Amino acid sequence: MKNLVAYITSGFPEKSFTIDLALALGENGVDSIEFGVPFSDPVADGPLIEKANHKALELGFKFSDLLEISKEVAPTVDTLWMGYFNSFYQQDMQKLIPLAKELGVSGLIIPDLPHEEALLYSNLFKLNSVSNISFVAPTDSKERIKEIVSDAEKFIYMVAYTGITGSGVSEDLQPFLNSIKKYTQTPTFVGFGVNALTAKEKVRGADGVIVGSAFVDILLKDITYNEKISQCTELSKIIKNEINN
Repeated sequence: MKNLVAYITSGFPEKSFTIDLALALGENGVDSIEFGVPFSDPVADGPLIEKANHKALELGFKFSDLLEISKEVAPTVDTLWMGYFNSFYQQDMQKLIPLAKELGVSGLIIPDLPHEEALLYSNLFKLNSVSNISFVAPTDSKERIKEIVSDAEKFIYMVAYTGITGSGVSEDLQPFLNSIKKYTQTPTFVGFGVNALTAKEKVRGADGVIVGSAFVDILLKDITYNEKISQCTELSKIIKNEINN
């Protein structure tokens, strides 16, 4: 069974909604929830996620909201935090990673933390049984891919193309996937540009997909909270079916 990871922006439109949505997604095909930490300059994210980030901050999102959300969701649905390093660094990593463990958070996804710098925190993550998810991109050499994935935990975040999230760019991912799997048994999940139309193609040869902009697009719609949850859960069921059939 191939995995579906769903990214949603924490605290948007509000904290209680994020909790309700995450729990609903967990009941409708989503294996892991990736809670995005709103940030003022989300450089690796496309316009939809950037817009949701800014709206969440305008509505008063605080890091403490992420902790409260995770406390409610992590006991039921596998929970990840996705954010830019400054958001986590400001909380003091020596305190934050043990707190993540206490809350039941299984891993962090930090797109702007280079592999070499991430190594400085590897013992901290391992001591607390929290994974620091490794990224690999098409621009990485085979030597660098081998280095990055050699000690990768939980799953490898495979960037489907060089760019930002939310684009539907099509490309042959098989050579890239083969170069990753040559060096590791850790599952490889494909992110960037994955939606209901592209999921079946993107997951070919991979172990799962990470979907963000397709869900955030629904969150940005001018519809009721119940309608947002309904559309998101329907999308999750469609994508889970697409990647496993």
